[in-house]
Amino acid sequence: MESRVFSVIGCQHGHIGSFIENMLGMGYRCAGIFEESGEDPQLAKTLSGRLDVPLLGALEDALAQDVSIVGCAAVNSRKIDIAELCEARGKHIMVDKPAVTDRAGLERLRGIVGRGRIEVGMLLVQRFNAGVLTLKALIDEGALGRLVSLDMRKPHRLNAGDRPGWFFDHSRSGGIIQDLLVHDLDLLRWLTGSEIVDMQGYMAKTILPGHPDFYDAAALNVRLADGTFAQLYADWHTPARCWTWGDGRIFAAGTAGSAELRLQGDPGGDKEPMLLISTDRETDHLVPLRRSPVSACADFANRLRGGASVLSGEDVLLASEAAVEADERAARIERA
Repeated sequence: MESRVFSVIGCQHGHIGSFIENMLGMGYRCAGIFEESGEDPQLAKTLSGRLDVPLLGALEDALAQDVSIVGCAAVNSRKIDIAELCEARGKHIMVDKPAVTDRAGLERLRGIVGRGRIEVGMLLVQRFNAGVLTLKALIDEGALGRLVSLDMRKPHRLNAGDRPGWFFDHSRSGGIIQDLLVHDLDLLRWLTGSEIVDMQGYMAKTILPGHPDFYDAAALNVRLADGTFAQLYADWHTPARCWTWGDGRIFAAGTAGSAELRLQGDPGGDKEPMLLISTDRETDHLVPLRRSPVSACADFANRLRGGASVLSGEDVLLASEAAVEADERAARIERA
């Protein structure tokens, strides 16, 4: 019988809170949260109190026999170590993004996925966003004609004073491309059904001279095997007084129409995703959104039971591979 017990190892990003809430909502029991020695324990303590789950004093407690799934939002460079530990103990793992921070970590991830002893999930939650799901349906149904290009923008608020020191260290965090644009690199494959074949890019440094390898903006040009091309952009420059933490947008252009997805809605209206489309037959109008029947966590649980899933372990690997390669290729621009 499937064990319905999970634990958390590493609690350094708030995304892990949604994982815990989703798992509890599906009827799983949380054995507890373990935070590694030397890391800030505050988030673990906050989530423990808010969600009524125990704090664990030993790593072994998080790997107990009845635990079948481990959630992980550790320091990014530590996630692959924890994934290998989970493989050795026969525990499936769901990590916050990014799963790896460099080429060496990617090859270790490739080994885990290839051996198939455990399932590896990643919180690539954009696939389950109602706006993105609806945009994919429009593309698949041919509403835009043949897809020509995709333009994805992902600005973020930095709140530098609230970030831990490791966040500004490229070797530990992975940097802006792997942290933010891994979502969009995954979406390119999913929205087009085609593989990435070429990338060119830049990373710019304009702030925080005390953190020499922290880059605050990134831009990529991507070509897919079917001829679609894409422009991806991310930054840490959303103003402190902006109405949202990041006014993310996706623009899709096709031979018979175009679409704009406002991922955070509109500052003057609804804060839910808004999808606008115009075609050769219809002027600009809002499209009713199609809701995903599952969350990222429910999709992972389906995969563990052998059912159909939206996101596979191979998808996690290929998104990570694209992000590592884009980070390696990107030209660094230093702006004094």
